[in-house]
Amino acid sequence: MTDFDLQSHSTYSDGALGPAQVVARAKAAGISLLALTDHDTVDGIQEATEAAAIEGIRLSPATELSAVDGEHEDLHVLGYELDPRSRDLRTALQDFRSDRERRVREMVECLRDAGLALDDAKLVERSEQDRPLGRPHLADAILAEPANATRLRDEGIHDRGGLFARYLVPGTPTYVARARPTVADAIAVIHAAGGVAVWAHPFWDVHDEADVLAVIDRFRGDGLDGVEVFYATHSEAQTRAVHAHCAAAGLLMTGSTDFHGPDHDTFDVFGDFETYGLAPELGPIGQAASSRSSR
Repeated sequence: MTDFDLQSHSTYSDGALGPAQVVARAKAAGISLLALTDHDTVDGIQEATEAAAIEGIRLSPATELSAVDGEHEDLHVLGYELDPRSRDLRTALQDFRSDRERRVREMVECLRDAGLALDDAKLVERSEQDRPLGRPHLADAILAEPANATRLRDEGIHDRGGLFARYLVPGTPTYVARARPTVADAIAVIHAAGGVAVWAHPFWDVHDEADVLAVIDRFRGDGLDGVEVFYATHSEAQTRAVHAHCAAAGLLMTGSTDFHGPDHDTFDVFGDFETYGLAPELGPIGQAASSRSSR
């Protein structure tokens, strides 16, 4: 088991726990270096930083940006060691969240047109709180509506995963793509805020090994600093292939469980990813936290 876990989510995006609770879970699991990477926001960083100081672990101020790249409509770029006070960063994140909201609103109408009932009160509440809206929140709104129960049961849908596969992924008639940012835009925003940019879970969206390696090389041209080599769902063969490629290219090599909460179907336990004896390369990630904790 590793002592770092560099992707986690709180109630500020699509996680189940508040930032301080996420930090406490990580500490209890033996994690000494953590990143809170809520989608398109850094609003939970202050609470997480204060909790990390109390718990005695290092925290990298971070976020996860959803980006578009040609036929790939939802690639994720992690930004670490950000300055969460940066006005330019917050302005950019606000713009990205507005595109998230536009997309969710359009999907709400598509789903209603498809005959599904949906109470969007919680979506409106999140919007009014300026918190990111995503497909998980939309899925929960549909699953919670009693009027959908018979239809969903007949369609074999019992949870978020089943609902996503039928209604909320590319190729389904009720799916709506994001318009921005591009991967290059996301990397530029991260660099402007003093951070390093890492492509998250590469095999989640691009499945062929040769394609993944080619995409890494292309993103390097946009300034990509690293890849999330070690990940909860990566096989040993996938991990070794990407590790070798990144090592040869001098890229950072990070890892995470992608913690979303203790009751999540897949991402529920910190440190639940394999390195297969391979060495990570975290570069500056966590170094600023080390300096802060030594003062």
